Amino acid sequence: MRSKEWSLHLPALHSFLLTPFSLLLTPYIEAMTRVLLICTGNTCRSPMAEILLREALERRGVDGVTVASAGTGAWDGAPVSEGAYLIALEHGLDLSEHRARLLTREMTQEADLILTMSRHHRARVTDLGGAEKVFVLGEYAGRVGESAEVRDPFGGDLEGYRQTYDDLAELTDAATDRLVRERSGDRR
Repeated sequence: MRSKEWSLHLPALHSFLLTPFSLLLTPYIEAMTRVLLICTGNTCRSPMAEILLREALERRGVDGVTVASAGTGAWDGAPVSEGAYLIALEHGLDLSEHRARLLTREMTQEADLILTMSRHHRARVTDLGGAEKVFVLGEYAGRVGESAEVRDPFGGDLEGYRQTYDDLAELTDAATDRLVRERSGDRR
């Protein structure tokens, strides 16, 4: 009797063994949320926002979220600006390994959530096919009007970078709260 019971399960076992490994992982892959942060040069705002969002997710113990950044007019491979690097260091964060990346259609397609620093960045993401998943970071975090956009500190003094960093810290904290709610099914 045992051999007959076992033979009934062989087709299921055979099917399981022939299933591509990637298909077996699909439920786990789908649980991953890929967040992409966008500014112009990917040397100031979006790298700071990227590291701050990672920190906020880590503080809350959130797994299954990857965070990256790119720029609509980035020079591939450029390091962060000196101001962004120094201000991050003031807060114990290291941006020395960051290299700018130019936003591509593929990045837009692969991301689940795209957060931009301004409305003109959102327009570029929309042009690249990401309209259904792009938000201005400030709007996603609950701000309205002009206060939803993050000022570009590029070329300014360190105080301007500090203000931008503080603004990004507040926005990424609020964005993390919303992201955690949405991942748990709460869409308010």
